[in-house]
Amino acid sequence: MQEFELLCKFLLRLEGKVVLITGGARGLGECMARMFCKHGAKVVIADIRDQQGLALQDTIGVQFATYVHCDVTKEDDVENAVNIAVSKYQKLDIIVNNAMQIDDATPSILDNDVSEFERVLRVNLTGPFLGIKHAARVMIPEKKGSIVNVGSVCSSIGGVATHAYTSSKHGLIGLTKNAAADLGKFGIRVNCLSPYFIANDAGKEFFKLDEEGCLKVYSNLKGVHLMEEDVAQAALYLASDESKYISGHNLAVDGGFTTINPIFGVFSQS
Repeated sequence: MQEFELLCKFLLRLEGKVVLITGGARGLGECMARMFCKHGAKVVIADIRDQQGLALQDTIGVQFATYVHCDVTKEDDVENAVNIAVSKYQKLDIIVNNAMQIDDATPSILDNDVSEFERVLRVNLTGPFLGIKHAARVMIPEKKGSIVNVGSVCSSIGGVATHAYTSSKHGLIGLTKNAAADLGKFGIRVNCLSPYFIANDAGKEFFKLDEEGCLKVYSNLKGVHLMEEDVAQAALYLASDESKYISGHNLAVDGGFTTINPIFGVFSQS
């Protein structure tokens, strides 16, 4: 019986947990919402895409998922999303700060507009700051919680994306580390998850790639391509109690892309 209970606990890795996912109506956020619910969680889907968010809520089932309109750049919206989670489910165990903004690819800094730069930072950096702040507000009294910020390979290297996006994702690592230092005394873990290129709608749109082009994107792991489900699995690990002693960490889901230089050396692929 004990072995059966342990097996069930492993299969349902978020049983009884309440999760808030920003940017949860489509793409990676949608994938995480579906996966987390399959593992026993109640999920609050926070997004500005009301039609897609409500459709996802109905597809998953209103007994497991709740959609709330939330612009992560507005503190009142973020505060409201957290309050709705607590009001409906009596607690908040996990928040995934997944909402993000990509600007147009303008490589020269001379062609970059400051208003666009600030817009991207508001979503990609101020948004997670507000998510951490208001999640911590309800997690601190409970002396536990898991906060997962979704970064990028652009969190640790340059030259892959725009100045605004890269700056915002680098800043997210600093925010993650500082929040982990601040909230550790309350038993709250804060981590970052940094994936490589995913061939979803956002990735294709930003890099102007079709299906064939996506297959040609460099990968250190030959024959393997990163999928939304792979990143969702990593998020599931950081969200769950399986990572109970991991905090302040940036988990790269990139096949070694940010740590391997394939251009020069004994393993050169040029």
